[in-house]
Amino acid sequence: MKIIAAPNAFKGSLSAMEAAEAIQKGILAANPSCDVVCVPVADGGDGLTEVMAQALSGTIIHCNVKGPRMDIQPSLFCFVREEKLAVIEMAKASGLVLLPKDLHDPTQTTSYGTGELIKAALDKGAKRLVVGLGGSATCDGGIGMASALGFRFLDKSGVEVTPIGNSLLQIHSIDKRDVDARLAEIVIEAVCDVINPLTGPNGASYVYSSQKGASQQQVRSLDKGLENLATVIEREMGVDIRNMPGAGAAGGLGGGLHAFLGAKLRKGIDMVIDIVHLNKKIQGADLVITGEGQIDFQTKYDKAPAGVARVAKEEGVPCIAVCGSIGERIDELYDLGLHAVFTLCKGPQSLESAMKDGPYLLAHTVEQVVRMFMAGRT
Repeated sequence: MKIIAAPNAFKGSLSAMEAAEAIQKGILAANPSCDVVCVPVADGGDGLTEVMAQALSGTIIHCNVKGPRMDIQPSLFCFVREEKLAVIEMAKASGLVLLPKDLHDPTQTTSYGTGELIKAALDKGAKRLVVGLGGSATCDGGIGMASALGFRFLDKSGVEVTPIGNSLLQIHSIDKRDVDARLAEIVIEAVCDVINPLTGPNGASYVYSSQKGASQQQVRSLDKGLENLATVIEREMGVDIRNMPGAGAAGGLGGGLHAFLGAKLRKGIDMVIDIVHLNKKIQGADLVITGEGQIDFQTKYDKAPAGVARVAKEEGVPCIAVCGSIGERIDELYDLGLHAVFTLCKGPQSLESAMKDGPYLLAHTVEQVVRMFMAGRT
């Protein structure tokens, strides 16, 4: 029997690689002779750097950057020297997890550190960048990232504004004279798992800013600020990013990367599936097991388990998901190729306890899933 272990990260508990190892342990407990192929995946959020480093035999480069509140933070990115490729997760420089809860406020945060990671990759000789968009603490439309690379955002008096969400409404012009010249020589792909536009009721602020600590008044103000930024960008750079799918990812960083650096926006899971050769590895398998922290109807919108299930369906292989919690309307996932969804919790327990026991709980549940699968085949 051949089983593929292709999970995403279980946010706050297990990396994608750790989840794959736990799944492998559970499979082998049920069937010690099984051929288990671990293929950890990511969709642009948590774990992209590690997944790509493993898939491409890349090197993890450590550096210090300015965090979402401009404090110095240790960070990292993946560099594949042979391909001159760098893989960056914006969350590792500008992520919500880098801040204590009392400092969650997207009007005061910046993506500046993400720009510093891009600059560090350029210093290493990168000619192609993959930037994962997810888990941001920001809603600055990417002006922080761009500021770190030489862009200057000016108010009506010609004074440079602080590159945070609260400054978006003040921006009147963009000074590009000191932009890093190396940006003209690189190819950038921004990968994400959302298709939100930059502004409006489905945009970066209205959908996500409250999750980052914004009040309803701040949500409205940030949306107006992003609209102002889009107007200035269109006037001075000839690019309209308001309704571009994915422009609203990571507090508008998706739109900012496209406008300022010419980045192409891609679905993260599609890119990862290509790079890890998931289609080829699934061929001839008996079962695929995927998973992540929570699975619900939103999973179908290009989250990692949906991408894995789609490939499994293409190859005619059943796919089962194991997750930390099951949300609403999972029946909407069955047509994608996901045959069943199981939660790893054995009984009532706190979220903290479940996350701490993640490896054991995941392995235990997978063992039962595989035993059931083998019994069904018998």
